[in-house]
Amino acid sequence: MSIFCTISTRSHLFKSLALADGLNQFGYKLSILLIDESEDALFDIPDYVNISNLTAIKESAGLEIIKKYSQNKDKLRWALKPIWLLELLNKYDKIIYVDNDIYFYANPSFLFDELNSSKLLLTPHFYPANPEKMQNWLEANFKVGLYNAGFIATNKHAKEMLHWWAKCCLYKLTKSTSRGLFDDQKYLDLLPIQFEGIQILKHKGCNLAGWNSMNYQTQGDNMTLKIEHVYPVIFIHFADLSMRKFSKPTSAFFPYYQLYISKLRKYKSNYTFNKKQVTWYQISSFIDFLIWNLKRIID
Repeated sequence: MSIFCTISTRSHLFKSLALADGLNQFGYKLSILLIDESEDALFDIPDYVNISNLTAIKESAGLEIIKKYSQNKDKLRWALKPIWLLELLNKYDKIIYVDNDIYFYANPSFLFDELNSSKLLLTPHFYPANPEKMQNWLEANFKVGLYNAGFIATNKHAKEMLHWWAKCCLYKLTKSTSRGLFDDQKYLDLLPIQFEGIQILKHKGCNLAGWNSMNYQTQGDNMTLKIEHVYPVIFIHFADLSMRKFSKPTSAFFPYYQLYISKLRKYKSNYTFNKKQVTWYQISSFIDFLIWNLKRIID
């Protein structure tokens, strides 16, 4: 048996349900771990969605994670990814975790097929890696991590590596360039070295996002080349950078963005993406970019 899963807070449950709708069109169900209190009848939950709360966590490392990060919902969500996969592997043979700001545009069945010969699948960030231009992206590979933690596909043979990842998350979740840490994500760089049976998914239509959309672009935002002729778009990760870039009508991915917004509004009718909103992470990233430029000049 195969299933998709995600982790969400109540405030972002509408994104999880949009994700579920996208998966349902291909016959897949979604199991959601809700990490905070939820009201009854908050939404009409479709029958292809199963919602669990923190009482579903039985793993000892999971209980420690809940205790340690209970006051920080972001860290709790990130740290519980391997734990939620482990809990579900007690019932299902193959599971794919995706962040709840992802939407599927094509059938993902081949991803489960890949788990017939692999224990775990990772998707690279596919940041540009050109040493002659945009070197900030080249170096981002080493700061943020080679793989994106918004997608992890596993089967029952991946339990040892999931336990290891969970212990890493319990050890420390922080963004620290000097320590080589980036929350739950940077630890993934070690997985292919520490364990056997890990496949790096090179399909660039998987986990497509604002940080790698340039892999498709030949003429800037006004791209004339049909995307499907390069790689079919399987799923897009609509993180903040993706929303900002793809919400531009000149973007080649604007139609995908429009469809996604329409799905979100099914569960949150007044939803709009606030392009002017500035988050602390954006501010810190901009400061980090300025420091990087200064160090490059000094070096």
